[in-house]
Amino acid sequence: MLAGVMRATTEATVDRMALDAILAPRDGFVAERALDAGRGDSDVTRFEAAEGPFRRYERTVALEPLEDGRVHVRQTVDFHLAAPLWSLLFVVPVRNHLRRIDEADGPQADKTDRPRTLPWWSPPDRLDARASTSLATLASLSYVVGYLATLLTQTITYSAHEFGASRGAQGNALAAVRLDVILSLVLVGLADRRGRRRILLLSCSLGAVTTAVGALAPSLVGLAASQVIARGFVTAAVVVIGILAAEEMPTGSRAYAFSLLTMAGALGAGLSLFLLPIADLGDRGWRVLYAVAILGLPAAWAAGRHLTESRRFEVHHEPMAMAGSGHGRRFWLLAISGFLLALFTVPASQFLNEFLRAERHYSAARISNFTFATGTPGAIGIVVGGRLADQRGRRLIGAIAVFVGVGGTVAMFASHGWPLWAWSIGASVIGGAAVPALSVYGPELFPTAMRGRANGWISLVGRGGSVVGLIAAGHLSDRFGTLPPALAILALGPAVLCVLILVAYPETAHRTLEDLNPEDAAVRDGRQD
Repeated sequence: MLAGVMRATTEATVDRMALDAILAPRDGFVAERALDAGRGDSDVTRFEAAEGPFRRYERTVALEPLEDGRVHVRQTVDFHLAAPLWSLLFVVPVRNHLRRIDEADGPQADKTDRPRTLPWWSPPDRLDARASTSLATLASLSYVVGYLATLLTQTITYSAHEFGASRGAQGNALAAVRLDVILSLVLVGLADRRGRRRILLLSCSLGAVTTAVGALAPSLVGLAASQVIARGFVTAAVVVIGILAAEEMPTGSRAYAFSLLTMAGALGAGLSLFLLPIADLGDRGWRVLYAVAILGLPAAWAAGRHLTESRRFEVHHEPMAMAGSGHGRRFWLLAISGFLLALFTVPASQFLNEFLRAERHYSAARISNFTFATGTPGAIGIVVGGRLADQRGRRLIGAIAVFVGVGGTVAMFASHGWPLWAWSIGASVIGGAAVPALSVYGPELFPTAMRGRANGWISLVGRGGSVVGLIAAGHLSDRFGTLPPALAILALGPAVLCVLILVAYPETAHRTLEDLNPEDAAVRDGRQD
């Protein structure tokens, strides 16, 4: 077999009725077409992929008739997944699914109009090879960006300790870093004119380099200044990754794709947690974590070899100005939502390590263990939330996840001992469902020609919420002498957001981007969606 090609072989003895299903082209995880129909029970029938997430696919069915009227079947499936850098994670479930001899995706003899069936772990809509490759490549870049985006949050309590900075100074530094949105706004605007791929690779590469510069910071102000530039590239990369995913994925799998990208980013963030105990080795130990960021440069280059430009961007689309576009209501709806959510979630995230270190007296190693143990189960909520958002709709899933996730987080900060861990796990699992359910709205509600700029400006307004939240949380916690009361006050923002989601948000599940944005309807021809 060729390098990278896997084989799944199965043998069984079946009756003639079951044989009809086996010899029918599959239409589920993969859509098959027959290469050569057998001319008798002793012949071999071969199928190739008409559509599916494969670089190469061939199913061969060899038949041997038996004296009792049944048939011995030997089925061999050779396949190569179109998932660069991530194939090893998916090859086992894919092989187990493809090796099934009692294939449920083909029509039965007595029921020719069967609904398409897909394994529980697959996207709700089937991916083709290009979409699968794009999703895997974007997941790799999300991993890099996840590390870069989380580094300041995880280490600021240690860098502030070296520089002798107060909690209020930390809040001011974290708020100042929000100026990164100015650079990111320029970059995502360029993505509407120059292309998604070019800006994404540029942002990931320069984000890694400028983050590594933070290892040389002489003061908290110097660290914040370097992070303004670094986070500008990182923020732009996050926005463009979401846009590329929305434009490449089939209609019924956009939220699913966002859930996988979120998990890949969480794995990158997990690397910073894995390395966090290095900060306990000395006052300057945190600098090592910034130096590691330079490894994101070759990683971004490796992923970039497989990344193609968005199919929707490649199709001609007329330039469109934000003003007078008719999308003002959608813009302000999402911008205000981002402000309300960031008002709570950003300070809750940014001050978590400071809270655990100073108020619960956790060491760096224990903080790392806490974050791993309580954050990892959140993957369940992210995956389930993405699937439910695609199948049942975004609005209800998003509102419930925000309400329960924020409420659980407030309870976690007010707790001690094992309840602190329990509340954190609950908030992580339920709140995780909000990420794919709500983050997909930004790319969905704007046409191709202004998708980058619109999401850039939404990020700008959201940064305003994070700045207000960080400053308020820092100074309120100094006034109260503890962080939980400050976060309880800021939780009013997400509470208002829950009402806004249920009352004002449109439902976008099961609708193409062209249906949602009539300006792009002219480019529907030639698109697979």
